[in-house]
Amino acid sequence: MIDIAKSLQSFLEPDQIITDLAEKIPYEIDSALERGSPDAVVFPHTTEEVSRLARWAFENKMPLVGRGAGTGRSGGAVPERGGIVVEFSQMDRLLVLDAASRVVVVQPGMVNLNLDNIVKAKDLYYPPDPSSGRVATIGGNVAENAGGPHCFKYGVTTKYITGLEIVLADGRVVNLGGSALDIPEYDFTGVVTGSEGTLALITKIQARLLRQPPGMQTMMAAFDSIRAAGDAVSAVIAAGLVPATLEMMDQKIMQFIEQYVHAGLPVHAGAMLIVEVDGVAASLSPQIQEIARILEKHGGFDLKIANSVEERNAIWHGRKSAGGAYPHYTVDSTVPRSRIADTLEAANEICERHGVKVGHVFHAGDGNLHPSIMVDPANEDQVARVMKAGEEILEQIVLCDGAISGEHGIGIEKREAMPLMFNEAELTALWDIKQVFDPTNLMNPGKIFPSNVPAKSCQVFSAPWEPHNLTSLEAGDVFTPTTAEHTAQGLVALSAHKRKVVINRKSEDGVMLDTKKLAGIKKYAPDDLYVTVGAGTRLEELQTFLANEGRQVALVSPWRESTVGGLIAANVNSPQRLLYGCIRDQLLAATVVLSDGRILRAGRPVVKNVAGYDLPKLLVGSFGTLGLMTDVTLKLYPRARCKRTLLAPIEKIDAGLAIGTRLLSRALVASALVLYKGDALPGIAPSGYVLAYTAEGVVEEVDAELAEARTILRDAGQSAIVESNDLSGTDLWLKLLGKLEAHTMQMRLGIAPKQLSSFVVEQSATLDAGSFLLDVPSGLVYATAKLSNASVAKTWVAELRHAALARSGYGIVMTMPDAWANEIEWYGYRPSASDLMQGLKIRWDPQRILGISTFPLS
Repeated sequence: MIDIAKSLQSFLEPDQIITDLAEKIPYEIDSALERGSPDAVVFPHTTEEVSRLARWAFENKMPLVGRGAGTGRSGGAVPERGGIVVEFSQMDRLLVLDAASRVVVVQPGMVNLNLDNIVKAKDLYYPPDPSSGRVATIGGNVAENAGGPHCFKYGVTTKYITGLEIVLADGRVVNLGGSALDIPEYDFTGVVTGSEGTLALITKIQARLLRQPPGMQTMMAAFDSIRAAGDAVSAVIAAGLVPATLEMMDQKIMQFIEQYVHAGLPVHAGAMLIVEVDGVAASLSPQIQEIARILEKHGGFDLKIANSVEERNAIWHGRKSAGGAYPHYTVDSTVPRSRIADTLEAANEICERHGVKVGHVFHAGDGNLHPSIMVDPANEDQVARVMKAGEEILEQIVLCDGAISGEHGIGIEKREAMPLMFNEAELTALWDIKQVFDPTNLMNPGKIFPSNVPAKSCQVFSAPWEPHNLTSLEAGDVFTPTTAEHTAQGLVALSAHKRKVVINRKSEDGVMLDTKKLAGIKKYAPDDLYVTVGAGTRLEELQTFLANEGRQVALVSPWRESTVGGLIAANVNSPQRLLYGCIRDQLLAATVVLSDGRILRAGRPVVKNVAGYDLPKLLVGSFGTLGLMTDVTLKLYPRARCKRTLLAPIEKIDAGLAIGTRLLSRALVASALVLYKGDALPGIAPSGYVLAYTAEGVVEEVDAELAEARTILRDAGQSAIVESNDLSGTDLWLKLLGKLEAHTMQMRLGIAPKQLSSFVVEQSATLDAGSFLLDVPSGLVYATAKLSNASVAKTWVAELRHAALARSGYGIVMTMPDAWANEIEWYGYRPSASDLMQGLKIRWDPQRILGISTFPLS
């Protein structure tokens, strides 16, 4: 039998290792009820030490369990099967803080509150704020895809993570994502985020930051019932307002908290709502007053608006004291907002039937519920009844189209509930991912998956269908499915005969799969802020429908025939990502069909969902190489009340980029910041370039932001500034890419924002051969040129691509003449995780019939 301590000391210092039984006790638990004893606890200092530890564990078949601060609520950090607990508290350094680019890189042991304080000193903001943030680590946040009360407006952890350094079970170090955005690879960054340490150990985290909101205002309101308060929340959202926080608690919870801390809560009321708005000072009072009127109209009373920091802290003191006010078991889960009242009433009935007490404190804005069932851990009978009630509540959650975990994770606690939410095909698809990353099952084994993971099997179809018409299809023919099941039947038949499939594009090399009959709006849910459409729906048709409803999705396309599914598969992002986020942040769920016939429902129509791996992320930018989306569910937004743009002529590109950097430091509601070189714009003085700065939101926010932007422009010597209500920075992007003429090449180049200036200056001659647009905050260059022949085009592509690759970026061709496609490489990029991509491709498309052969899979 191996002497663990002695063996580990061959590459670690003695004080980095704990094997003493008594000293290991704190590492047997996290904040859940489960326990497990580790064989040892190790405190690595570097990525190299983590890599050596993983190789050692791999050779000795020893499980590895990553651990942050142990604040998880699902048993995710419990070493149930023994092995080595990898405690990251010694890897807590800030590695990079690039305030100008709004980028931070940290080790996983960095405490959430410490990071918040560090970036706040630079007037920056890292939004994820779990209640345990005073001690929880960023690595733990990433592993659980943590949320918090501000997620309704700002989103969860995955929205901010742009790159990860990970160590696989065999010790290999792999980089996912990176400083350049929209890298042409499967979004494994999104998959590892929220994977609960079951895929790899995270050793470095890169995140994007926002400007710190200059001010905030908080209000508390009482209601007669949860249902009444929920109706008021829906009314606030319907009015086109987006508060930073919408928190709710019921009377039972308020009574417990009041006994605990005497916070001055309205215990006479059936429910209480906390609303917080943030932004520039001039916008706070108008927003909070409008919300107050809506709340009163819908039954709110005893409204209390905080007029000082002390009053705000007093309101929040009660909410933040909920976790310690009473011993309880929390059933973390999420439902569409319109189902909150029905779900909580069902939870009350379930708990009453089992003879246990329950109260509710939750994130009302995003439907993230936390039924808190009172429990005495020493009372075994009560614990059993509580757990049974929790199981039945989860059943109700699934019936309401919700997720069985919104932010706490699955861990040990909910693994046996996974079949409630995932069918056999979906569980095997999740297991495929686990096997690609960790085939020996050493990374946090026993978490997420139920004890009996179903074996992968062929899809059994409910309706008979003879695919004889497909078996005779040859390259150049067309298959037009009408449903997900029809798609599955066709792909199985085509796989059996190894027919290549190309989606929505005529090809001499394969069968064209046309999605035009997988179209139309399937469900429009304005109260829940989502819409489900067929993946073959043209974006223009969807946006026209939504505009008539005062809503929008945060997608735009330069090409009128673009389908929603096509834009997602190609990961086409516009400059408006600065405000709304990119496509991966808009996609809540999708139905995807694999070539082996499995039909997967990936995700749910909720913002917070950490049940299993984030399958929708894999579809974004996959170019149809993993499966075919048949429908997608997207986030809805209110149409902006005000949207205006400042346009300034710029003579020198480096001066324009310097101004852009200063403008970015003030961007709060900016939806585009671009430098454009192209066709002349009406009303703009002739110049080499045009800088465009677009802001949108409530009038007061836009006024304040554009006033700051004007000052920056004038201080830089720019006087010929034009303000437009009609032309935005994103419109310039559409103008550039929408102009397709004969012999036109279009490229997207991704570079770390801090290297954008050096790239553009170095490549100015090549770029000036055509037109281009710089998405300044994102470090993306969109270049287009009309070139005489394929040889010239190949040189143009090579020069730009080489310069981008030299800066750890990339350069991909977006469009080119069909006749040149065999001479010019589309991607020219090899991801660090290419073997993992290849592994998943083989499991989900074993006959390799799907997608573009040039996608960087090897």
